[in-house]
Amino acid sequence: MNTNNYIIRKEKQSDIPQIHAVTKAAFLVAEHASGTEQLIIRALRDSGRLTLSLVAEERGMIIGHVAISPVAISSGDDGWYGLGPVSVMPDRQGTGVGSALICAALDELRQLPARGCVVLGEPAYYGRFGFEADARLLYTEAPPEYFQVQAFEGTIPTGTVQYDASFYVTE
Repeated sequence: MNTNNYIIRKEKQSDIPQIHAVTKAAFLVAEHASGTEQLIIRALRDSGRLTLSLVAEERGMIIGHVAISPVAISSGDDGWYGLGPVSVMPDRQGTGVGSALICAALDELRQLPARGCVVLGEPAYYGRFGFEADARLLYTEAPPEYFQVQAFEGTIPTGTVQYDASFYVTE
């Protein structure tokens, strides 16, 4: 996908060091960052749970990245995924790179096919992509308005969401 002066594509093995650096830099300035976002991506990749990994590349440099991984729902419903982390170099934040990555990731996710996607993040931002809080699907580790869902097909399941163990990595 061509967007402005950058392209969005699937990650290659040679991108991994730049993805790590971009993610670390992006979350250094993020208000609600854990500081482990780059480690989460590595752990997802190492465990085979990184379903989708897209980069925004400009003139040979990675300027953004988005990860998609499966989530577990207590009801047993499958085909649901989590969006994130989403990383954009600090000097490119607010320029549409993150939005383009999210749109591309959701488009690819729909083609899997996936039943839906969840995200933990700012409601005003992620609402632009069709995400909204829904009391049927819960994530107990954050305020409910920050946990949002988007169904691609069928209905939203009822239950509690658990992210992959990779999201709890500390080193």
